[in-house]
Amino acid sequence: MARTQGIVAALLAALIFVAPVGVVVAVDASQAEIEQLRKEIDSLRRQLQGSSATMPKSSVESAMATKYGPGATVTTKSGKLTIGGLLQIWFSAHQQDNRALFDDPNGTGVIDTNSASDNSSFRIRRAELTFTMDIHENITSVVRIDPAREATSFPTFPDNQGNTGLVNMFKTAPNVSPEIDAAAGGGLGNTGIVSRLQTGAGAVPRLLKDAYINYHGVVPHHDFTIGQFRPQFGEEGPRSSTELEFAERSMIGQLSEDRDLGLQMHGMWWDERLQYWLGVFDSAGGYFATNMNRADTNDQKDILAAVMVRPLWKNETWGSIELGYSFMGGRHGKDGHWDPLEEPVNGVNITVTKAMKHAGWASYKPGGPVKGWWFRGEYQFIHDRAAPATVVDMTGAGGTDFLGGVGIGGTAQDGGKPISVQGWYASTGYKLSDSIWADSAPSWLKPWEFLFRYEELQNVWVVNCFSQENPTRDTWLFKTRVFTGGINYYIKGHNAKIQACYNVVLDPHSGRMEDAFGMRGVKNDNFIINFQVAF
Repeated sequence: MARTQGIVAALLAALIFVAPVGVVVAVDASQAEIEQLRKEIDSLRRQLQGSSATMPKSSVESAMATKYGPGATVTTKSGKLTIGGLLQIWFSAHQQDNRALFDDPNGTGVIDTNSASDNSSFRIRRAELTFTMDIHENITSVVRIDPAREATSFPTFPDNQGNTGLVNMFKTAPNVSPEIDAAAGGGLGNTGIVSRLQTGAGAVPRLLKDAYINYHGVVPHHDFTIGQFRPQFGEEGPRSSTELEFAERSMIGQLSEDRDLGLQMHGMWWDERLQYWLGVFDSAGGYFATNMNRADTNDQKDILAAVMVRPLWKNETWGSIELGYSFMGGRHGKDGHWDPLEEPVNGVNITVTKAMKHAGWASYKPGGPVKGWWFRGEYQFIHDRAAPATVVDMTGAGGTDFLGGVGIGGTAQDGGKPISVQGWYASTGYKLSDSIWADSAPSWLKPWEFLFRYEELQNVWVVNCFSQENPTRDTWLFKTRVFTGGINYYIKGHNAKIQACYNVVLDPHSGRMEDAFGMRGVKNDNFIINFQVAF
């Protein structure tokens, strides 16, 4: 027993002595391996010196490339910044007709040239840069600029007869040569720049498109936006320009695309199937002019109310249905009276007007065997005043010369009554990548989409010389009709696509009443091809 205990004690003593030595040997071996690895790295670096080869990426470098590579979000020190953009490059061609709608130098004396708007041209239609900052989990700010909006010499689409003073969608005055326009104030009457801006007739800063702050995640199902942005009026106007099926919006879509300064609440329920908006806005320029980035002209604010419902949504058999309605209304003008002739503001015949506009829309994307087909339509009614000295008077009785005394013939309406304008469109298309043939169709066929749209708008305004009651204050409205056929080729969805549209434009000339106003039929068809990249 004593002998056994002695053997155990000897073994324990040996282990105590040997263990540190083993540790030292192991440590020495690890250090030796490290030193050998360093020598190999140094040797490899010396071999690569002067060579075009590069060092292999480490795991850290690979992780960094993944974090900041394509599709990754750019981050900042105090929040998360996302940068986006949209580039649209157009080529357009027009029928050659250098005489515009009101041109009648030998009859009414109106000189209305179209020579600057019937030229084929390349164009940067949009060059947007969008900066979205999530500064807090409940606060997002957005700034969007578009340097391409500074250009003002390009014609409008689909109707290239519009004037430069309004939203470029209404034909209300002669378009004379650019040299005379520049010398006489743009052909918008003899009022100064300041008064034109106050009354909605002048140009405003165009570079800044959106600048707003969105507050979300606090009130359940609701968010709040304040700043400059598109009010939720109609469907096509507020929709992102990236996601348009046609190269350009319809005429009423272009009207409701305009931004405004204000505050808007948005509610959303049942997986986005019920949404509504309430807001207050300046509407400084009125509904027939732009409201972007300009001071309000009175203390009153316009009220917005809109609702959208989707009774059927993403059903494989029956498809999707969307219905919507928007209302906007307020008082435009400042002097507190209703008669523009009796109570002018700052020497300009413009006063308070009870303005309002309505929009209703519907869209349907069927499912089942006709999946890939879609239908959409929208109607708008707008009641407001025209800016002073912007509506042509063929009789010469209006009292205001368009060009401040230059004397080209034809005068402008002075103190017109408010008018009510209506317009609508109906469109349809078939997208092969969404159809039942998507899986069996050849790859070259899948990206195509075929489109058609019909639209009309009362966008031609002249003084109603036949009016028995107010021959200079009443305005006669004529409508322009447009048939559009289009083809889209999607390279990478809406992020990269090519669109081509041909617009058959029927200006208001029927050989009856229009002849009494001195109008002529204009060869006004045009073709657009849009090359788009969005990110």
